Amino acid sequence: MPKVTVDGVEIEVPQGATVLQACELAGKEIPRFCYHERLSIAGNCRMCLVEVAPGPPKPQASCALPAADGQTIKTDTPMVKKAREGVMEFLLINHPLDCPICDQGGECDLQDQAIAYGRGHSRFDENKRAVDDKYFGPIVKTAMTRCIQCTRCVRFAEEVAGVPTIGMMFRGEDEQITTYLEGAFNSELAGNLVDLCPVGALLSKPYSFEARPWELRKVPGIDVMDAVGTNIRMDVRQRQVMRILPRINDAVNEEWAHDKTRHHVDALVRGRLDRPWVREKGKLREASWAEALDVFAKQFKKAGKNVAAIAGDLLDAETMYAAKALLAGAGSKLLEGRQTGLDYDVTNLASVRFNTPIADLETADVILLVGSNVRWEAPLVNTRLRKAVRRGAKVFAIGPEVDLTYKVEWLGDDLSVLGKLPKAAADAIKGAERPVMIVGPGALGAGALGAALAASGPFIKTGWNGFNVLHIAAARMASLMLGYSSKGGITDIEKAKPELVILMGADEVPAANFSRAFKVYIGHHGDKGAGQADLVLPGATYAEKHGTYVNIEGRVQRSERAAFAPGDAREDWTIFRALSDLIGKPLPFDRFDQLRAAMIADVPELGRDGIVDMKWAPPKLDAKASGPVGYAIKDFYLTNAICRASPTMRRCSEELVHGSTYAEAAE
Repeated sequence: MPKVTVDGVEIEVPQGATVLQACELAGKEIPRFCYHERLSIAGNCRMCLVEVAPGPPKPQASCALPAADGQTIKTDTPMVKKAREGVMEFLLINHPLDCPICDQGGECDLQDQAIAYGRGHSRFDENKRAVDDKYFGPIVKTAMTRCIQCTRCVRFAEEVAGVPTIGMMFRGEDEQITTYLEGAFNSELAGNLVDLCPVGALLSKPYSFEARPWELRKVPGIDVMDAVGTNIRMDVRQRQVMRILPRINDAVNEEWAHDKTRHHVDALVRGRLDRPWVREKGKLREASWAEALDVFAKQFKKAGKNVAAIAGDLLDAETMYAAKALLAGAGSKLLEGRQTGLDYDVTNLASVRFNTPIADLETADVILLVGSNVRWEAPLVNTRLRKAVRRGAKVFAIGPEVDLTYKVEWLGDDLSVLGKLPKAAADAIKGAERPVMIVGPGALGAGALGAALAASGPFIKTGWNGFNVLHIAAARMASLMLGYSSKGGITDIEKAKPELVILMGADEVPAANFSRAFKVYIGHHGDKGAGQADLVLPGATYAEKHGTYVNIEGRVQRSERAAFAPGDAREDWTIFRALSDLIGKPLPFDRFDQLRAAMIADVPELGRDGIVDMKWAPPKLDAKASGPVGYAIKDFYLTNAICRASPTMRRCSEELVHGSTYAEAAE
């Protein structure tokens, strides 16, 4: 490892590190605009200048200079200070004085570094240039006069998002960043451009002029828009979540979040259920909590053991545990979390989870996708697969052809291919050191789990399990751990003919499935579930309650409450606790901490931090599978009740999925 001296302190740095990284290891702050840890090096802003010996007697860009043994690096000399002041002066020649009206104010790298490293005055008094704003789509708002041409957005679009439609035109004072033909940036990761932009050139269109950062309270949480378990930060003003940003977690989402995670936030205050409703003569009418719970209790007593609970896709583990405890008191085990009708075998949970840690996907050398459109089902898993492809991995796929943002060899859309792969694919998998198979919900829905397990042999090696099942419901792994899985799926629940069905945020259950049962919907939005229910009880969204979530890997994570539910809505578990008193079988917890403690005592794995250990012992299932395979998600932006209530998500769907065009007013 090379040894370098930074401001008189000798340190060892990893082979291949840059001078900038060496300075940071030594605890020195190096200003930068174009450099980003997760993007390629551009070296064009020149803000990271330092003095290096041996070398030319002038400041050098530390981001693009490799650290070499014996180097002496100085970060605080008069030469370095003067050079950085000069660079800042040049950057501000054309930058407009928009700080009072710019949404980046308070979070702007240019603001911070101008104060820390700038001269304090400018020698230039020429007219500033102006650049026309560009159209980037429904997520990103532009103010291109503020752009400093750092090219972070260009590199992100090409390297991470895999949609290389952003580039630079012209040269010198005329250069501009734009999209191809000035069209929308059609990527599920567009919102990350706003985080990457070090100035106010790229801004969040839905959040524009909504709040200032110093007004917001920051609450850590876990995203429920897919099953990856993205770590997020909810920024709250008073009782409303104003925006959602990703938190850094290299094991899960790095520092990215997809647009559904970021921009469903406007639906947390729209289309909400804020009071109980009772159906009379085919129509819902408002009711008090006392009346609604009395109706619930009467129906619960009347049903006896014949009660079923269906868990939705966004639920926390505590809510599901409280419902399970309530049904156990009545003697019922009719629990199901796969509301869309999946019925795969769950006798061994390792056989239905993502066994390869998400971070390790980058090192895969051969990848086989079976019935999975990873780009829509788990965009942040797809970014890891892109990294593997950029390092030379081959990708084979069974399913209808779609654009996954990297090269894929499509083997057909018939599941029979899984039983006998083409020679090229079979040889590549056999010779791979770290092969990965990803079985998507399309394959699970077609009953191909047995065939996938039968073909899993080459993917399992000493110290490496490359067999992965990709779920799309945030609640799925926790529900399976809590026993929300009948042998025949929701069909078994139907066959039992329950008299009372509790739909816990379950909006995808067909209304005809339980037409003769009394249906109680406990949820937060007036969506499909509420439309078919006989009793509607307003619950809380994931942002309005503490909760435990388990992602596709089996990683246990906890989310905090950021706001309170509107109106008379209540946290879901408190509804079950109140009902248990009315039916004379009170649940053994009165506070949330008691509920979580009871759940952990019953299922100890839910009390651990990190990935739960699940022994690999796949069941022997029918290995025959044939017929066409499809994909579970038809519209990326409208997959759950929250998204369907979001104006931003609806516009994204109309424009980016269905091709509608919008006329933009001149500003």
